[in-house]
Amino acid sequence: MSMAILNTAKSRLETVDFEITKQNTTWFDEYEKDYEVYTISDINGGILIGELGYSYPVWIDDISRADVGYDKQRAKELLDIYRDL
Repeated sequence: MSMAILNTAKSRLETVDFEITKQNTTWFDEYEKDYEVYTISDINGGILIGELGYSYPVWIDDISRADVGYDKQRAKELLDIYRDL
C-alpha cells in the first residue's frame, strides 16, 4: 500500500510503500474526538502513528510499538514531542 506520511527523520512529507497487518499494527477503538491516535504500526525500522482527522500519519525512526508499550497515550506523548520540535 502506498501512503503519504510525515517523515520526522527528513522533516518532510513523502510517499512510502508498506503493508498494514495484524502483526505490525495496533488499532485503538476508544476515542472521543478528532486527532486522537487510532493506530500505531511498526514499519521501516520506526513507528507510524495515525490520528483521526485529516493529518498525515507521522513516522518516527528507531522507535517501535513495544518501546511505547503498545499504549495510545504514550504514542500521543511521543507525537507531541516531535510536533514541538
